[in-house]
Amino acid sequence: MRVWKTGSLMICILLIGLIGFTSVAFGQVKLNYSIFFPAPHKNSVLATEWGKEIEKRTGGKVQVTMFYGGTLTPPDKCYDGVVKGISDIGFSVFSYTMGKFPLTEVIDLPLGYKSAVGATKVINEYYNKFKPKEFDDVKVMYLHAHGPGILHTKSAVNKLEDLKGKKIRSTGTIAKIVTALGGSPVAMPMSDTYDSLSRGVVDGTMAPVETLEGWKVGEVIKFTTEDFGAAYSVAFFVVMNKAKWNSLAPDIQKIIEQVNQEWIGKTGELWDSIDKSGRDFSLKLGNKFIPLSKEEDAKWAKAVTPMFEEYVKEKKAKGLPADEVLKFCVDRLKQL
Repeated sequence: MRVWKTGSLMICILLIGLIGFTSVAFGQVKLNYSIFFPAPHKNSVLATEWGKEIEKRTGGKVQVTMFYGGTLTPPDKCYDGVVKGISDIGFSVFSYTMGKFPLTEVIDLPLGYKSAVGATKVINEYYNKFKPKEFDDVKVMYLHAHGPGILHTKSAVNKLEDLKGKKIRSTGTIAKIVTALGGSPVAMPMSDTYDSLSRGVVDGTMAPVETLEGWKVGEVIKFTTEDFGAAYSVAFFVVMNKAKWNSLAPDIQKIIEQVNQEWIGKTGELWDSIDKSGRDFSLKLGNKFIPLSKEEDAKWAKAVTPMFEEYVKEKKAKGLPADEVLKFCVDRLKQL
């Protein structure tokens, strides 16, 4: 009996070794991907296609398994989950861990975004130019940012003075924007926004237009003020565990890098398409979009400029090139 057990144990060890050898020999790699969006969300669909494209171009040598809805790591633990190897790849939002990415907070400022494509180009160009040390513990796949975050309200806001005293759902940097514009920020998760608007707990929300459909906010607001001069965005990351990346064969790394570059544009375009869909959804409900005159839009832009000064002062005190980074992002947006 003991001989049989010993023999079985040896066979198991040999089989495991053989499987491992076969995987290495054929370059087979399995990657776990953590994303907080639910599976049907278009961002999840596009992320899944990223993995499938890599699998296709590597001839099946790389296989990506998706974990949707934060089931592997919650949104605010996603980045650290990649660093620790809980997941091989993670997709989440930088600002979910405020203070961890100080230089990159520039992207969330109200820089006057006009599109997600523009915001996504800027954040990737910013990363490539400045290579911030705050990302040194991962391998960045690509970064992206959603479309312009603007104002959605139950009553019309035609000019800056109309916002005074209105209760606006907002968190983090967005709350600072609302305060700078004269509104009263009310912190709450996006999931509570619909009920809070319908019950009159808040008068409006700051968010990208896609939320009008994606979160059904269009059903409980009547107006969207196109305050693009003070429009913000939110920075997202797709990163890989550094040790996992370094273990990949050079030819596989090259393929992944190529796909990453393609997905920068695809993701920016996706965000803009979701915004268009949200706009159409809201208009069909009879809601109104309020464009601001050039002069009025400039007033909104001027009202949030103290936030830029605060960012530069705070980050420079930490030895970061905040003034150079801010100027770069502002200048690039003007060119797009």
